[in-house]
Amino acid sequence: MPTPATPYLVVDVDRLRRNVRRAADRAAVTGTALRPHAKTHKSPEIARLQLASGAVGLTVATLGEAELFARQGCTDLFLAYPVWVDERCAERLTELARVTTLAIGVDSVEGAARAGRSVGGTGIEVLVEVDSGHHRTGCPPERAGEVGAVARRAGLEVRGAFTFPGHAYARGGAIAAADGESRALAVAAEALRAAGVEPRVLSGGSTPSLELADTDVVTELRPGVYAVGDAQQWELGAMDPGDLALTCRATVVSHAGGRAVLDAGSKVLGADRAAYATGYGRLLAEPGARIVSLSEHHAVVDLAGAPLPPLGSQVDVVPNHSCAAVNLVDRLWVRGTGGPGGAGSAAGPTWWPVAARGLNG
Repeated sequence: MPTPATPYLVVDVDRLRRNVRRAADRAAVTGTALRPHAKTHKSPEIARLQLASGAVGLTVATLGEAELFARQGCTDLFLAYPVWVDERCAERLTELARVTTLAIGVDSVEGAARAGRSVGGTGIEVLVEVDSGHHRTGCPPERAGEVGAVARRAGLEVRGAFTFPGHAYARGGAIAAADGESRALAVAAEALRAAGVEPRVLSGGSTPSLELADTDVVTELRPGVYAVGDAQQWELGAMDPGDLALTCRATVVSHAGGRAVLDAGSKVLGADRAAYATGYGRLLAEPGARIVSLSEHHAVVDLAGAPLPPLGSQVDVVPNHSCAAVNLVDRLWVRGTGGPGGAGSAAGPTWWPVAARGLNG
């Protein structure tokens, strides 16, 4: 198949495989289970690579993602958020539990009781989410036992506790986030035991804090972006430029104002810009360059003194947030030699479908 017109997202499969292998090796050395978050790539092909490298299963963000990856053959899934089980949700969860090992999150006694009434006895397990400092979802760690006990009385098997150290996504925040994760999960484990619930799994992890996770406490890690990287990980120092496996191929269409203007805007790169970010994206080959202005279909790049790339030339843009960028496209173009069947080899360009795109519920 011929290469498409720009802009399009590209996966460097050799870098992808190195990233996946590195995380799998670390998990094996520390005796920690690796359960990658598939919301980053939404790709069955990347999921199969992660599972083949030793992942125990997948983490997903939505029920729709869980259904997709179950259809693609994944037999162990965790919905890592507090699931409010209404009637339709219960039907879908029950169907899923017939074909895959399934766990969901709860973070309140009300949510735990409702889940038990709706799907108790189906084999679905729960993990109690605790807040380790990100302050989004999760109960206080000391209340994990109360929530877990309600879930068990309601007929659910309690697997353990989980947290998301999302405050690692701040400049210099990874150390404190990893420490908060360890302390929160340790407190949650004691609270569960005091309530008569023995936690088999204490789950945490984010890409910025992955290397710092306290594996004396954390028994399972759920990073997502580690597989492909993005400009946020580059900015935070969590990944080097040579590790970044996802880029957007774009064409230089203008030199207006003495800057490079590309044909890739927010509708392919995503519009995310964290408070610590120095731009709307970066150029892989020019570390000093930044996207300083972003519209729907165009990006303005300040080259920071580097020569302007010629009109009509193509550049590789690193999106700020790979999870958001991937959800904007139907396929990922693959280059490199390490993919299935020699992806990107002499047989021509290869693409992988973003099969879980748009499955937001």
